[in-house]
Amino acid sequence: MVLGAAESAVLAFDVGGTDLKAGLVDTAGNVLGLRRTATPHDPLRPGEAILDAVEGLASEFAAEFPGHPAKAACIVVPGIVDSDTGVGIYSANLGWRNFPFGENAAQRLGMPVSFGHDVSTAAEAECRFGAAKDFRNVVVMVVGTGIAAAVISDGYPVRAGGFAGELGHALVPDPDGPGHTILEAVGSAGAIARRYSDKAGTPRAGAREVLERATAGDALAARIWADAVDALAFSLSQCVSIIGTEAVVVGGGLAEAGEGLLQPLRSRLDELLDFQRRPIIMRAQLGQDAGLLGAAMRARALLPAAKAASGTGSGR
Repeated sequence: MVLGAAESAVLAFDVGGTDLKAGLVDTAGNVLGLRRTATPHDPLRPGEAILDAVEGLASEFAAEFPGHPAKAACIVVPGIVDSDTGVGIYSANLGWRNFPFGENAAQRLGMPVSFGHDVSTAAEAECRFGAAKDFRNVVVMVVGTGIAAAVISDGYPVRAGGFAGELGHALVPDPDGPGHTILEAVGSAGAIARRYSDKAGTPRAGAREVLERATAGDALAARIWADAVDALAFSLSQCVSIIGTEAVVVGGGLAEAGEGLLQPLRSRLDELLDFQRRPIIMRAQLGQDAGLLGAAMRARALLPAAKAASGTGSGR
């Protein structure tokens, strides 16, 4: 990690739909005892199940590294998140609604706890240490099974109570007929695989395989890939026009295509724009560690010296 020094160790927890990543980050910025465990799924007490796991991991770190007592923590989760109030508003995959993560976690851990959105927190890390560190107006777009995004405007994250950045549900022209559909129904890795397999009548191919077939001359694969690029470029053109996006950072599974995705995306976006500045489109640099790194950043912001330097009081 690239955090540098701080006055105390902190705990960082990155909760995903499948895995929960956790680490104790010491005063030098080293991650001690990195853990990757299965994310607990409990339909009757979904939020409490996450905090049970977090509390257990915190106890493990305290026992394993007694010389590095943590003084603050951060938990980041998917879904719709109000980081200002510490509430997980909704998670379709993990099942909670309006769960007070921040307050409950602080009580359980006995320390200040920051709570945030996984993609937004990863975006903050990319903007401070990664691909977008030289830009102030950024869209970080994670394209995998679905599409999630975070918006940075003039150097500040746009949260809107947790409802900003839902780019995957923005409307785009439907390539299969008149009208519109949502972006992730066309532009996500999951959509590329589904649409190709449905139209080809073949067993489900992954997005990587669709790109390989397109490169080899498969006309249907080339069209499905082009549809995805068109949809992504359409949504990004709206971002450029409305909020002046100057850099786009692409992460997630589809970003593994590298220039096979990024170059046609640049070209198509250039065709859609007129007088607007062309954003720099690049691949995320921090990879799977971005969420954990961002969580550690947010936890460190709660330490007394950091709050004194920023002039803030208690915060989430």
